[in-house]
Amino acid sequence: MPRPRAWFVGSVAAALLTTAHAFYLPGAAPHDYAEGEVVDLYVNALTPMLGGSDNAKLKSLINYDYYDTRLHFCEPEGGPHKEPESLGSILFGDRIFNSPYDIRMLEDNGTCKTLCTIHVPAEDAKFINDRIREDYALNWLVDGLPAAEMKQDTKTGDLFFDMGFNLGNDEDELAETPALNNHYEIVLRYHTPRPGIHRIVGVLVWPTSHATTEDVSTDCPLSDAPPVILSEDQPTLVRYTYRVTWNESDTPWATRWDNYLHIFDPRIHWFSLINSLVIVVFLCVMVAMILYRTVSRDISRYNALDLSEDVQEDWGWKLVHGEVFRPPRNPMILSVLVGNGAQLCAMVGVTLVFALLGFLSPSNRGSLATVMMVCWTLFGGISGYVSGRVYDSLGGTNKRKASFLTATVLPTCVFAIVFLLNLFLLSAGSSGAVPFGTMLLIVVMWFGISAPLSLIGSYIGSRHGGISHPVRVNQIPRQIPQSPRYLQPWAATLLAGILPFGAAFVELYFVLSSLFASRAYYAFGFLALTAGVVSLTTATVSILFTYFILCAEEYRWHWRAFLTGGGSAFWLLGYGIFYWASRLSLDSFSSVVMYMGYLLLLALLDFLVTGTIGFLATYWAVRRLYSAIRVD
Repeated sequence: MPRPRAWFVGSVAAALLTTAHAFYLPGAAPHDYAEGEVVDLYVNALTPMLGGSDNAKLKSLINYDYYDTRLHFCEPEGGPHKEPESLGSILFGDRIFNSPYDIRMLEDNGTCKTLCTIHVPAEDAKFINDRIREDYALNWLVDGLPAAEMKQDTKTGDLFFDMGFNLGNDEDELAETPALNNHYEIVLRYHTPRPGIHRIVGVLVWPTSHATTEDVSTDCPLSDAPPVILSEDQPTLVRYTYRVTWNESDTPWATRWDNYLHIFDPRIHWFSLINSLVIVVFLCVMVAMILYRTVSRDISRYNALDLSEDVQEDWGWKLVHGEVFRPPRNPMILSVLVGNGAQLCAMVGVTLVFALLGFLSPSNRGSLATVMMVCWTLFGGISGYVSGRVYDSLGGTNKRKASFLTATVLPTCVFAIVFLLNLFLLSAGSSGAVPFGTMLLIVVMWFGISAPLSLIGSYIGSRHGGISHPVRVNQIPRQIPQSPRYLQPWAATLLAGILPFGAAFVELYFVLSSLFASRAYYAFGFLALTAGVVSLTTATVSILFTYFILCAEEYRWHWRAFLTGGGSAFWLLGYGIFYWASRLSLDSFSSVVMYMGYLLLLALLDFLVTGTIGFLATYWAVRRLYSAIRVD
């Protein structure tokens, strides 16, 4: 997925940019090579990718280890050695190893070099051919840059680097079996900032397939040589070859990722953003008109009444002033959901700030997921504090149980879903399965750090007490009349979710492509603005629908505010199913389970975040509304 660089605009950013030349972010410093110095080439897991055509569909979600015994790639002397990886890199399926490729700075290979010769058994040939049909890609890394194929954007005509390159070629529909790519033209682009100092700024690979002879000393065949077809009936001899070429480039090291982080048709992003802003302005104007005209007029009428008179006439939302702060059903569950949603909101906000400031360099693989995991762990105190105060405000009494559930329920649910999906990955022989040690580390982070912080936050929140209410609650509940159909809970939830989802659905397509289609996404500028628009839209829609139900004399607004705010999650779930039908063609049961599992997890997290925003915004608005009137 396209991931352009996001910049801050303003005086603060300008001041930072003036000093940007003086330092490099941690982990992002350039590696200076001398001529003839060894350049390491690392291999990563094989991942499915979208085909070259516009209507291509993703056919699998299972990653495979590069040195999987069924693939029969050439191994380095002494066997492959695993490279250290970050927590986020492991969770996102990276499995990085060293390779046998001999590459030295500025030393071209005039002729092809033979890497190794392999006999592929018939039973493994079928496995490789199936992966070629599913458009699997090889992923290499050189100096932190992914190997890519140069392609042209059909809409803009711009050239860009598409990360990964095909395992084989399945374009010949007449052939019964696809061709395996066994020759790699490796083109390394370098920049020389100072004499004798060279830096790698681009890695391109053009894979081809050529027939193999028993004589391994034979040089690479001509371009008209027949391709390598793996026989599924008998062993096939495959000779892997490569050629290295160095090209000097004017691209400085600081901007070398610009060729990779390409935006496909940026007008779509701008159209989505402008559309979202129009929606927000429309909603804000509507809410302002209601609050400053209708509500202000009602308040003036109520406050103008003579409280000494025996008879007072109430109407509209004033009728339920003695019920509006009555504790809802299941206040503990609601407070737990709001607390965990607040923790997720803080995690998303801080992660986006780090991304906008440029700390999440694409050279540091998995840095985005690592920061998210660390923030979620360290912000456990936020969930406890918010949950404790909300539970106290809703009249809850079993504070210990509430704080325990806040600290454990969401991590346990997420861990259970991820653990079940991990079992399916293990059964499919995928390298994307999270190792046991990493799973244990996550458990330690959540239940050893996040849970204690959440308990401390609950204690502090309980000490601060609940939020005071401006009106008293009647002892006898008021009878609730029949509400209009569009204000019924599920109808209102779906109706309210349309606008926040509409503000984000274009950007959502690129996010889903990044998660499931191995596309790079670094459009954090667009993503941050979209997140802000969605948050504001969710808050205003929740306030608006709550005002409508209060006018209908329905005072049970607490759960409705949360459901109304989280309504966009149901549209996200529906869009995920549409994305499956339009962009995915999953044949294996494991891939289907993986997609639906992660989609449900995304919808759950989105429901918690937007529901929390809707509830807190509505709580604030209701308190302001009823504190502005005089009640006898």
